[in-house]
Amino acid sequence: MCESFFATLECELLMRSRFATHDHARRALFTWIEGWYNPHRLHSALGYRSPQEFEKLPVNGRNPALHRAYTAPSQGENPST
Repeated sequence: MCESFFATLECELLMRSRFATHDHARRALFTWIEGWYNPHRLHSALGYRSPQEFEKLPVNGRNPALHRAYTAPSQGENPST
């Protein structure tokens, strides 16, 4: 996952920008992550939707497997299998 993030960072921001100062680079990185990467980037785990698109879906339209990792196992369900 980290390799994918850094490849996208390099391609989408670093190769397209020049930074005059360290502070300018830090601010550009923050803006890129919080303004585009986190809210707008398509995620394969969300069915190639952005987090914003996914949040707009009705709960019954979402893939239940996406939420399985965040919920406790059902009674009688063996979490180690």
